[in-house]
Amino acid sequence: MQNSATDKRIHKLVLAGVFAAVTYIVFTFLSIPIPTPGGGKVTVHLGNAFCILGVLLLGTFYGSAGGAVGLVVADLLDPVYIVEAPITFVLKLLMGLIAGFVGHKLLHIDEQKDRSVILRDAVLASVAGLLFNAVCDPLARYAYKILIIGRPAAEVTLAVNMVVTLINSVVSVFAVVILYMALRGPLRKLGIITDNEKEDQPS
Repeated sequence: MQNSATDKRIHKLVLAGVFAAVTYIVFTFLSIPIPTPGGGKVTVHLGNAFCILGVLLLGTFYGSAGGAVGLVVADLLDPVYIVEAPITFVLKLLMGLIAGFVGHKLLHIDEQKDRSVILRDAVLASVAGLLFNAVCDPLARYAYKILIIGRPAAEVTLAVNMVVTLINSVVSVFAVVILYMALRGPLRKLGIITDNEKEDQPS
């Protein structure tokens, strides 16, 4: 019994690693960078979508951790974003935890059988996490940049970042829902993911 529980945790850790890698690749190689004053940049990307997708497929803990790690690694390997890696980890982890709380704890998306209900729950969970991100990500980075590059540049960056983050969030909701609805059934049939949120606990 203990071995079975250990095997399940190892399985989830491996899948979280896969999602971390995919999130990193999507952010790094499938994104559109936009330069901002002060030598910075903001990026149009779908990295957040894969954070939320990981949460819905793997569960709250492993999905959130995988997505956050993937985007932090992307920041650490980018000379522009490297100083923002700690902020990225906190924000993306919280984004995933919020989406997971809504999807798994409030709506019990894993237990649903009706596709229309599953679709609704996927939309609500995605919107919850990405709405948090759309509001808090620009503000948190603004507060940080005030201390680093000065108020005028930070204010211009905030305006651009808010617009780009909103675009990212809207597009990400559609991406998450489409991918989740497409992958949920096949991955369950293959036994790659399960519908037991209790397994998500890293005890």
